Amino acid sequence: MVPEELFSLALGLVPPWLVDHVTFTVEEKRLDLHINFPKGSRFACSVCGEECPVHDTRDHTWRHMDFFQHEAYLHARVPRVKCQEHGVHQISVPWAREGSRFTLLFEALIMTLVREMPVLTAARMVGETDKLLWRVIDHYVPEARAAVDMANVHAVGVDETSSRHGHDYITLFVDLNARRLLFATPGKDAKTFEKFSGDLQAHGGSAEAITDVSMDLSPAFQKGAAEHLPNAEITFDRFHLMKLVNEAVDDVRKGEVLTQPNLKKTRWLWLKNDCNLKMKQKEKLQELLKDQNLKTAQAYQFRLTFQDIFTIKNRHQGATLLKAWLENARTSDLPPIVRVAYTLMNHWDGVLRWFESQVSNGILEGFNSLLQSAKAKARGYRTHKNFIAMAYLILGKLDLRLPT
Repeated sequence: MVPEELFSLALGLVPPWLVDHVTFTVEEKRLDLHINFPKGSRFACSVCGEECPVHDTRDHTWRHMDFFQHEAYLHARVPRVKCQEHGVHQISVPWAREGSRFTLLFEALIMTLVREMPVLTAARMVGETDKLLWRVIDHYVPEARAAVDMANVHAVGVDETSSRHGHDYITLFVDLNARRLLFATPGKDAKTFEKFSGDLQAHGGSAEAITDVSMDLSPAFQKGAAEHLPNAEITFDRFHLMKLVNEAVDDVRKGEVLTQPNLKKTRWLWLKNDCNLKMKQKEKLQELLKDQNLKTAQAYQFRLTFQDIFTIKNRHQGATLLKAWLENARTSDLPPIVRVAYTLMNHWDGVLRWFESQVSNGILEGFNSLLQSAKAKARGYRTHKNFIAMAYLILGKLDLRLPT
């Protein structure tokens, strides 16, 4: 078998396409495969599919997968056909999409790499500019998102994540059942819900079909959900509620540290779960808890009780215990704990809803961690568009339909 036939088979070419000659440049470590077609070949019209004669050709070059460690390029005269009904049209080639400088297999390699590493790193690895790689991402991600079906979305989690330094945020909407990112948009106001509702409708879903939404206590989020998810019941995320209690415990410690120097550098003793403490930390904590007059120790007991309440799945029992906790917290001599109690009372329905829905933003916390890790590796993204594209790529479970 001659090299031209071998490479034709390797590329999966079918008649009339064939490799008619191959050149290899040792100095440049470059392989060039020249694809052609026999004189008199006919190609399908891109409009009607009718076999038509060649009108003229234009030369094109595509970067292909490396041949061992050597760069490989495909060259071809791409014909334009003349259809009697639809006029002159350029045909599409089977190894590359229209307008791309890369073959489909090379783009598949790019999309595989950028899921695992920063785009700039992937660009350096394949010897191309990151700008060209972003063009590939900007083609495949929107195309894959257009095919996403949201008809069965009923429970969503909402949270914001930082896209850049400063007060620059992206709001994420996640399908809590399918554990996938549905929608991401700049900002963290009520309008993000309006945008999500429109995107949901465009993908076969319905805002009226959303029955549960998990979120933090953001007034903007509450307003957006009430206006644009009319049938959804709000569950205030228990992790955010726990964060409020933790902050209150730390505020008590900060206020007491001036009179109790032994509380210095003990912040995480009070905020971590016992199973996450080292032996020395456990011993230190037990020593501090012996002081019954220590306000921080009292606040810590409120924290432990609150955390235990949210392990109960019975609504009636949970409501009874939570009411008792609120009453004790409200009458305590710990102002930060008192403030948390009144905050929870003002959001009672959404707090209590957890005992029925059992939905939380735990998956969003994990997603946020993945995104921030990707952002840190990339040393930030230049635009919201790039950040959101990577969010969909990493978290959206998109079917990119890449060739193999």
